[in-house]
Amino acid sequence: MIALDALVRLCPPPAGPPPAVDWAGAERALGTALPADYKRLVETYGDGIFDDTIWLLVPGSAYDDCDLYAQAAERDEILAGLWEFEAKPAELLEPGARVLPRAFEEGTGAFLYWLARPGRQPDEWTVLYNEGRGPLWEHHEVGCSAFLLAVLTGTAETAYFGQLYDELQAGEHRFATAGQTLGKSRPDPSRP
Repeated sequence: MIALDALVRLCPPPAGPPPAVDWAGAERALGTALPADYKRLVETYGDGIFDDTIWLLVPGSAYDDCDLYAQAAERDEILAGLWEFEAKPAELLEPGARVLPRAFEEGTGAFLYWLARPGRQPDEWTVLYNEGRGPLWEHHEVGCSAFLLAVLTGTAETAYFGQLYDELQAGEHRFATAGQTLGKSRPDPSRP
């Protein structure tokens, strides 16, 4: 959890706590446990965007673009179609390996996924980045908070975020909630 503590110092979270997530329900709905560092990240920040660049997906977000459930279903469908004409990245050739989206890059179609491999617990999942509008994938042997911190500090060894880092360093790091950025959310039929 050291990465999250450093991230909070670098990029302060919203003043008020984000909406609570029903983690047991989320894990049932997704059919898998989720990494502890992700849960702490969500409990600290909620849904929203880091430095106008990286959107954090949250189970049950009031915004479809930030809803982990909606994005997981959409990405599963998109990737299933993609594998029909494009080779899977090497990390997904292992039987039982799969990806689950956790964030996306603003305006690019690029997604950050967890790479879930057989025999590995969620806290051992690593990051797999897909450029979105092309066939290139990039694997990082760290968890989600550590990778996010590395991107924001320019220490990530990545071809994708290298040019972006100069832009990110132009000012203070900031996190904006989905509500601040997107405005009014979709109506929740379960609320009076």
